[in-house]
Amino acid sequence: MTLFWLGIDEGNSFPPIQQALSDPNGLLAAGGDLSPARLLAAYRIGVFPWFSEGQPILWWCPDPRTVLRPEGFHLSRSLRRSIRRHEWHITINQAFDAVVRGCAEPRQSESETWITREMQVAYSRMHELGWAHSLEVWRDDLLVGGIYGVAIDRLFCGESMFMRVTDASKVALFSLCRILRSADFRLLDCQMHTPHLASLGAVEISRSDYAKSLLDNVRDLKPWNPAPIPDTAERLL
Repeated sequence: MTLFWLGIDEGNSFPPIQQALSDPNGLLAAGGDLSPARLLAAYRIGVFPWFSEGQPILWWCPDPRTVLRPEGFHLSRSLRRSIRRHEWHITINQAFDAVVRGCAEPRQSESETWITREMQVAYSRMHELGWAHSLEVWRDDLLVGGIYGVAIDRLFCGESMFMRVTDASKVALFSLCRILRSADFRLLDCQMHTPHLASLGAVEISRSDYAKSLLDNVRDLKPWNPAPIPDTAERLL
């Protein structure tokens, strides 16, 4: 099957997600831009950008899809002890660009990041418009972990998370799930399967089931305005 190429001046439509390639799994289209309008159009139908420096913008909709129901987060005994042992301070949207930069830092096993400068600029713009959000984890006034993503109606599309001390990314995801659940979010999109996400409660569903979930949970194109949150992760237990 020939890969569909998006033009910059051809609107924000995508080909049907059923046309995504099976190898590589979920590759749907290439090209276009990372404008807020195109990103919102993509997330509303289950598509997200993912590419490396030097590549064109690549758009994906894998099958199966990894998701986490906010009420389905698996809180292990060890993580519960960690939350009670340390003063993990939690904030929302207080250091968005710093969280994105933290997520862009190459992992130990990797020499480069997919969160290119182009991606950072695009999501910073989405944050300014109220669509992209970050959750920050602090210890001793130091940013030690966090997660960011895009929220539309009752869907939160997680883009990436990071940690600089043990358990910080787990605390970030735990806190986000608790907050999303209290705000009546129904779905946290994790995009791709990893053993780490699976250990925290993420599950795989078919692409068609994910598309059906979007019909139920993305009815209104409205941004999320988070309510005040507890200042420590322990208060979310």
